[in-house]
Parts: sequence; C-alpha cells; structure tokens
Amino acid sequence: MQADEGERLSVEWSGLVPSVSVPPDRNPARVYLARLAPGSRRAMGQALRVVVGLVPGGALERFSWHLLRYAHTQAIRARIAEHYAPPSANKILCALRGVLRECVRLELMSAEESLRASDLPALRGTRLPRGRALSTGELRALFRACDPTTPRGARDAALLALLYGAGLRRAEVVQIAASDLDTVGGAVRVTGKGNRERSVPFAPGVGERVARWIQLRGEAPGPLLLPVRKGGSIPGEGRGLSGQAVLTILRRLAHRSGVPPFSPHDARRSFISDLLDAGADIATVQQLAGHAQVTTTARYDRRGENTRRRAVGLLHLPG
Repeated sequence: MQADEGERLSVEWSGLVPSVSVPPDRNPARVYLARLAPGSRRAMGQALRVVVGLVPGGALERFSWHLLRYAHTQAIRARIAEHYAPPSANKILCALRGVLRECVRLELMSAEESLRASDLPALRGTRLPRGRALSTGELRALFRACDPTTPRGARDAALLALLYGAGLRRAEVVQIAASDLDTVGGAVRVTGKGNRERSVPFAPGVGERVARWIQLRGEAPGPLLLPVRKGGSIPGEGRGLSGQAVLTILRRLAHRSGVPPFSPHDARRSFISDLLDAGADIATVQQLAGHAQVTTTARYDRRGENTRRRAVGLLHLPG
C-alpha cells in the first residue's frame, strides 16, 4: 500500500476502532446472520468479513458496526468497487445494509444515523455468467462412472440425477428427506431460499436412479442421501450428506470420468439453460428453479450466446 493511500484510509476510518466483545444477542452482525437461511448465512458472513477486513485489526465478532457513519460506508463502497465485480460488490453492500438495520433494532444507533449510513447506491455493470454448463457427453460420462450395483455408485447417480434432472441447489439436495419423495407422481418436495417450498417433477431418468438408490438404502425415514462407508455399508441412522461431501463426490466423479472439474451449481445451471434451450417457458423454468425473480432465471439463458456463435461461424478468414 502506498503512503498516500494509507493516509487516506486512516482518515476514512478515523474514530472507527474494533470494540470489545458484546453478548451474541446484542451483536448486530450475529443477529443479522441468524435471520438468514444456512446457505445465505454463509454467503453473507463472507461478505461481512470483506468489510471487516478493510479495517486494520478488525474482527467480525468485535467490530464496531454501530459506529459506522455515512463517510465510512461511502469509503467501504469505494474500496469494494475497486476490487469486486458489481454483483459481488452489491451482495457485500446488501449485507452491510442488513447489519445497519439490526443496529437500529438493537438500539445501538438511531434510525436517522442508520438511514444515512445505508445510503449506498448499487453498483452498475454486468459480467459474463460464472461457471459452465455440462454437455450431454459429459453428463453421460459422469453417470457411467457411477456403478449402480454398489451402494456408493447408486447414491452418487441419485445425487447427480437430482442436481441436474431436478435443478436442485446443493443446500436443497442435502436437506431432502425420504418422505419428500412422491414416487407415484415422480416429484420431490424442496424447501429453497426464502423458506419457499416447491414441488419439482422428475426429468426422465431421475426416478429410476433415485429408486435404485432407495432399494439399497431402505425405506427408513431420515435424509434421502446418506454417507456410504468404505465397505459399502450404509448407516441406518444419522445425518445425511454435507454440502462439502457433495462437492467431494462430484470432484471424484469428474476425475474418474475424465470430465473437467465442475461445481454442484454447474449441474443446476445446466438444468436451467438446457430447459430454456429446449424451448421451455421462462416463467415455468423460474418456478422449477425456485427463483424469486424471473430476471435471475434469465441470467442462465444461453440462447443469445448460441445465436451469436452461429452468426460468427458464418465468417471465414481468408487463407
């Protein structure tokens, strides 16, 4: 950091120092995060740590959120805009606004002070979609890497089928209970972001893979997807897979099948983009994906990209 930048930051953060620890029920950041769903809690917790990291010696549990004023939050916005793409920066600002609102509810700052500090216009701009879509050949190779005659292979095939064939989020697929399955109608009941429940019909092939896993798992209540021990035994009771376990399983399948690494959300991204490419109505895809806004679903629409590729393909460089 150059000297002039260091002097500027020292002025920006003048009067803002880490505070002493406060009880959890009085810590605005902890109260804010506790209101969120587990998946959002992780994402917004990371966002708040970005803000805390701007202050020398800052720590999430000891940060003086209630001392933030308009000059401080504008400095935060400026610094974040320098280092983060608009979508990521706006998520960080959203988390900051949420904590400032909790400061008012906890009577740590006045409503007027909070309103001024929260006056953070969203950053404009777009970026190319993150991640990638899986091709039909890659999906075929991944399923072939799952041996359906073994408990682990059947479990992995059911997991992959639900991620792609039902477009589930990682946090959703690990929360599915055996009782959430509608084996007659061929659908699964899911509780997604915002505590919104939806029923997602199975795409062709999903029901068969889930049923094969249930034959080995058994009909016992509890989480649908369970850990499988090295010897192939399945615990009769206990917790289901964790989100990290899902990522580990997909990495193992990618390595075994020769498919480039991909994330759980890439499978969901493929579900949405493939439905749109096949001509499904975007409002229907929004409902299946559990998006609160159709604009979120539209970000997965790759039809424009494919059209541009075909157009460029009409050109031929002279030899």
